[in-house]
Amino acid sequence: MRVLVVEDARPLAEIVAEGLRDQGMAVDVVHDGIEAAVSLDTHAYDVVVLDRDLPGIHGDALCQMIASRDDRVMVLMLTAAGTPGDRVSGLVLGADDYLSKPFHFPELVLRIRALARRRPCAPARTLRAAGIELDPMRRTATRDGVLLGLSVKEFAVLEALLNACPAFMSAEALLEQVWDENADPFTNTVAVTISRLRRKLGDPAVITTVPGVGYRIAT
Repeated sequence: MRVLVVEDARPLAEIVAEGLRDQGMAVDVVHDGIEAAVSLDTHAYDVVVLDRDLPGIHGDALCQMIASRDDRVMVLMLTAAGTPGDRVSGLVLGADDYLSKPFHFPELVLRIRALARRRPCAPARTLRAAGIELDPMRRTATRDGVLLGLSVKEFAVLEALLNACPAFMSAEALLEQVWDENADPFTNTVAVTISRLRRKLGDPAVITTVPGVGYRIAT
């Protein structure tokens, strides 16, 4: 899952981003509406966490812009104003959910995951292939009924491969989806993570590689 955090309060933005990354999400951070518009045209996001009171382009205008896009991105609007009237006006603008500041971080995580599930063409809740079952909400993955002890990034890579199955995913595509815009495109991080994931999945090998093409789950 890839999330864009749009928040002009930099300390809060970094706290939210790091917390979401710890939950296995790829997170980009921008601090004004203009930067957000550029990022939305550059990358594909599942959810935008949008502060309402933004410089550059106000959060209300940005929310309307996102709602009018063909590639539907879900919007969770954040604001310091939490009256019923504020919530209604935010939803009228096109927001899919609304959360008042201050908020409890676990609630933010649950709301983001719920929005991702509601996104048009979102993948099925439980992903299955080659004896693997992965539940993105419960953050569990098994193979032939045996629970896999995966790291955050291993889980996210497996989720991406299962979503793409039976198609291939290139290393570049995995880097884009699982990591964030600060990831080094020349790093071997993807290959290292795939290697660790293969070991944890065990035999028979289920992740196949075609040089120059990418990786996929063999079915």
